[in-house]
Amino acid sequence: MEDYIEKFKELLIDYTPKVLTALAILIIGLILIKFVINMSKSVMKKRGVDETLQKFLENLLSWTLKILLFVTVISKLGVATTSFAAIIGAAGLAIGLALQGSLSNFAGGALIMIFKPFKVGDLIEAQGELGVVKEIQIFITQLNTPENKLVIIPNGALSNGNIVNYTAEGQLRVDLTFGVSYDADIKQTKDVLMGVLTSHPKVLKDPVPTVNVSELADSSVNFAVRPWANVADYWDVYFDVHENVKIALDAAGIEIPYPHSVEIQKQG
Repeated sequence: MEDYIEKFKELLIDYTPKVLTALAILIIGLILIKFVINMSKSVMKKRGVDETLQKFLENLLSWTLKILLFVTVISKLGVATTSFAAIIGAAGLAIGLALQGSLSNFAGGALIMIFKPFKVGDLIEAQGELGVVKEIQIFITQLNTPENKLVIIPNGALSNGNIVNYTAEGQLRVDLTFGVSYDADIKQTKDVLMGVLTSHPKVLKDPVPTVNVSELADSSVNFAVRPWANVADYWDVYFDVHENVKIALDAAGIEIPYPHSVEIQKQG
């Protein structure tokens, strides 16, 4: 028992300075990493680096510095860095196989940074989700949906799938269809619909909005109404035009027919 106590005392004397030193390095290292990250943010902002690239580089720098700090702390505890490197090398294959998805996501994040199919603030549709890009990280991209839901998409899947960027061109065409009675005058109807478009302050004058007969349906003559709007005004134009068309057609005495099934129910 006395021998065990003596050995414990020796170990305590030997390792206490190492543990305290490692702990001090860890605390100071984390503070320095935070300082370096804040400095890099400031430098990138002053140099006008794209916000999307800023976030990505911040994450990459943070992970790199923390890994280096971890290796330094381990070495101060008495673990030889050469042995540690050998362990990492031996486990590298197994880790690589286990983290194939993560490595794919990292590669996807790098491809997004290089080719820039979208940036922070863009409205995109990808992987069945529609939303504004909130943040692009090393492994994932975050979207805010119109319902204010946070969607997290792995960068690997994102970079390998189809991406629709609604913001890239700056303008969007609003595709609308309105049906009127067969008794309505086509020219008058087109004039009324075009009047609604040209009078709306958020409908663009260039490209010019169009109104055309698109279909002779069973119970209506359908018109393809195509105004253009800035991306930020899309939903305002979409909803306002629907409302204003109904008001304008009613004022002009142009009937919007009910479907046949509804008419039969009303007659019954």
